[in-house]
Amino acid sequence: MALTIGVDVGGTKIAVGVVDEGGHIVENLLRPTPADSPDQVADTISEAVLELAGRHDVEAVGLGAAGFVDETRSIVRFAPNLAWREEPLQKKVAERVNLPVVVENDANAMAWGEYRFGAGRGESHVVCVTVGTGIGGGIVLGGVLYRGRWGMGAELGHMQVMPGGRLCGCGNLGCWEQYASGNALVHEARTMAAADPGRAALMLRLAGGSVSDIEGEHVTQAAHEGDECALTAFTTMAEWLGQGMADMAAVLDPGCFILGGGVSRAADLWIDHTRVAFLRALTAREHRPHADIRPAELGPAAGLVGAADLARHP
Repeated sequence: MALTIGVDVGGTKIAVGVVDEGGHIVENLLRPTPADSPDQVADTISEAVLELAGRHDVEAVGLGAAGFVDETRSIVRFAPNLAWREEPLQKKVAERVNLPVVVENDANAMAWGEYRFGAGRGESHVVCVTVGTGIGGGIVLGGVLYRGRWGMGAELGHMQVMPGGRLCGCGNLGCWEQYASGNALVHEARTMAAADPGRAALMLRLAGGSVSDIEGEHVTQAAHEGDECALTAFTTMAEWLGQGMADMAAVLDPGCFILGGGVSRAADLWIDHTRVAFLRALTAREHRPHADIRPAELGPAAGLVGAADLARHP
């Protein structure tokens, strides 16, 4: 069975794994990310690939990178958490490992992994939304990964949902991820805790008494223990998420949405609210099929598995 290597390059760690044609990880490694040096990142990736290739007969390498990847799937034009600016990552790694290499946006790789081997199996039109610190996404239409003309499609978190709204890290105002992400969840919880500390007593206690120290894990734990303020923060985030997905359904008409990312680990707290908000905002909802909304299945391995499989589809 043909083996490829998938690489998921994050801001703090690089996951590298050998993956078979069924999407199973045969062996994997973790390395810290030398985020300040593009050359050291390429070296770290290449050394791990060569180590695995020395033990397995691999055919190609797929790299999932958090950033804008060009239409040739070779250059990272910009990455928010790494020192990549017009970085020829494909060339650097291919020269070091002497194997075919393709580079893909990490959220696209995750979406492809879920489409092929996870929650999207059996669907031809899939939208994957990663709900983490921000919002990422990937789109598969008719069994083909949608990348856009310049390779920068599916940046779902930067749809403008509130003109003149909160400032986003991208420089625009009112982006979706400012209202429906992990950061948005924390913003909502802190705002409510500052306005009514008594109502947020449990959440504040978990954060050591300081509103500014409330983080996502405190909101999640408090919500699981029934804290009214924390539960409201999740509901607010979920409603924004459902609204944005309804807008995407009006354009893309997918068969299913797959929700992944770090916040999805607490999906039991918010996914039903998201489904309700989605249906409430869905255009002509009484006269059309409704896209299914599913939690992701592959967890943190989705990007690595997807990148490895995309290496088979250059």
